[in-house]
Formats: sequence, structure tokens, C-alpha cells
Amino acid sequence: MSPDARLVRPLRRATRIAGFVGITSLMLPAFALRDALAREAHKARVRDAWVGVWSAGLLRLFAIEVDLAGAVPTEPRAAGRLIVANHRSAIDVAILLRIFGGHMVSRSDLAGWPLVGAAARKVGTVFVDRANAWSGAGAIRDIRRLLREGQTVILFPEGTTFDGDEVRPFHAGAFIATLRTDAEIVPVGLAYPRDSGAAFLDETFSRHLFRMAGAGPTRVVARVGTPIAVVAGAHAAELARTASEAVQRLVHEARAAVREPAQPPPTR
Repeated sequence: MSPDARLVRPLRRATRIAGFVGITSLMLPAFALRDALAREAHKARVRDAWVGVWSAGLLRLFAIEVDLAGAVPTEPRAAGRLIVANHRSAIDVAILLRIFGGHMVSRSDLAGWPLVGAAARKVGTVFVDRANAWSGAGAIRDIRRLLREGQTVILFPEGTTFDGDEVRPFHAGAFIATLRTDAEIVPVGLAYPRDSGAAFLDETFSRHLFRMAGAGPTRVVARVGTPIAVVAGAHAAELARTASEAVQRLVHEARAAVREPAQPPPTR
């Protein structure tokens, strides 16, 4: 490797980390001011616009190309939408916010992360501690309220990040929030190149950010499926199972569309 090549990754990493901090630090107070001046009826639109610009900026900064296919719902709904997807990387958050807007459901410790936690709190993230029954019940109430207001909620029902394409069983808790709301559930499947190193496993967010900041361009495939109606008499466990099966099919579709690097021929 040439000396010039050895300089590329550290410079790329430093530029991206500085850009991440700069974009978030500059946009957060700007959003707070715009939100404070907006009429109540316009606050959701203001938030979605800010979140869209922020997530698009981060995807560009980290050289994340999203191959998106499927019918992305755009028409407002009185009963709202619950977006459910498999969870493999911190990048998933920016991708889904860029596509759908809305509110994320996140584990409670994110609220304390430097800078990211402040941004998440400001844009109305629903925090949940899955080990605490009271926290889980409160999150269900918050999700149901948002859906009844006609808003979009984004959820990773596997509960945490995993590696590979196997979709783990979905927790039924959030699906309880959809009952008696007339909301619809939109499944999404995500797939990364297997050598991308994007998986967020057994490391702190700071370490994950540091590692991804040095990575080369990454092409992520996202496939959006047919919405699942929440009909009268539906059961949360059944909805969770149906949504999980739909996401698994979409992950397989996404994997088939990932352009993996050519494998070198075997040595003799």
C-alpha cells in the first residue's frame, strides 16, 4: 500500500466524524427555533423536513447509496403507519428516516448518547427499556397516540441489531399499540454487502461511528412491501408474526439485489 493510500482512511474518518458533529450541532438549534415558531398543526411537517435533510446529509457524508424499490406510501392517513424492518446497523436509522420521516422507537440508553441523544429527544423519539414493564407500557401508549394522530412510527421489532439475513421473531409489544387504531403496518427489508462491515454488534456507538467513518462507499438495498391492514379483532402476536414473515421475504429480495464484489478464483 502506498503512503498516499495509507492516508486516505484516516483523513476520510476525520472528515466524516467532524461532518457528523457539525451537521447535527448546527441543525439541532435551527430546528428547535423553527419548531418553536411553527403552528401546532405544522410541527409534524417541520420535524419531518428537518429529519429528512439531516438524514440525507449523513447518508451523503458517509457515502451510503440506497437502492430503494417498492411502493413507498406518501398519502397522509388519519390512523398513521407503523414501519417495521430488520435491524443490522446504525445506518438503518438514517435510511428509514430519509424514506419515511416520522418518529423512531429506540432503546432508552440512546437518550444519553452525546449529541445523538439530544437530537433524538428533540425530534420526538419514543424511548423504551425492554427490561422495564412500565417503560414498555408507556412506549405502547406513546406509539398508539402517535398513530391515532395520523403520524408515522418506525420500529425495529427484533429488539436489537443482528448480523446476517435471518429475521428474528418480532416482539409483539409495539403491535399492541396498533390494535383498534385502523393503522397500517409497512414492512421493509434491508440488506448490506456482506463485506461492508456495517453490522453494529458488541461495540459502543462511538466505536461504531469511528469504524464506519473510515469505510468506503456502501450500497444498501431497501425493499418496501405491501402494507398490512390492522383489521378489527386482530391479535398483536398474529400481526407480529405476519410482519416478521413479510420482512423476511423482503430481506431475501434485497439480498438478491445486492451487488457483491467478485470472488477471487481459488488458488491451486
